[in-house]
Amino acid sequence: MIRNILFKIFFFSGISFICILFLPALFLPQKVALIGGKIMGYWTKYCLRIFLSVKINIIGQENLLINDKFFIACSHQSMFETFFLQTIFNSPIFILKKELLKIPIFGLYLKKIGSISITRNKTRKENLGFFDNILSSINNTNRPLLIFPQGTRVLPLEKTKFKKGTARIYNALNIKCQPVAINSGFVWPKNKSLSTNKIITVSILKPINAGLNKEEFLSILENNIYSELDKMN
Repeated sequence: MIRNILFKIFFFSGISFICILFLPALFLPQKVALIGGKIMGYWTKYCLRIFLSVKINIIGQENLLINDKFFIACSHQSMFETFFLQTIFNSPIFILKKELLKIPIFGLYLKKIGSISITRNKTRKENLGFFDNILSSINNTNRPLLIFPQGTRVLPLEKTKFKKGTARIYNALNIKCQPVAINSGFVWPKNKSLSTNKIITVSILKPINAGLNKEEFLSILENNIYSELDKMN
């Protein structure tokens, strides 16, 4: 319990400090603000290691796409992947729920780094221009798009169906997909206490090529990620 409290105090204090420190970046080129994101990723790693004795194991780095345009589809069990993946990939562009943009200071930072918001459980009218924003972002940068196909954080053993919007994004972008499986929920579960002395595994899976039909792509993506998570359990 004490270690949980210490972790939360230092982690959130550190994230807040980084946000305040990088406030001038809101008026500077975007690349300055992106540095703050990477620092948050490393801060997450160090807090887990120092206060919870949690190690991070990255596997499948040989599958990393380097010279191709691609988007990342990652399992989502905790806040960990939101921060840490910025240390592996080139400052991903986040697709996130619109409410996050309303967080004081942090929301301004999310806007500055080009995050794309979506209003969940709303009609197409409320999300007008969503796919146009995605296409524009991908065409004008080398940064990969990052999406969470489950739509929200889930418990480690929960196998919710992947959202069909993931397949629509794949079809619209017509680029490769880099699947990533992370078992962070065993350390940092949704709405529960954190665990100590464990290992978070980040598995970078083989890319899925463009050109599949939407149903086939979504089936392959879901099976590959859940099969990898099963191996970690």
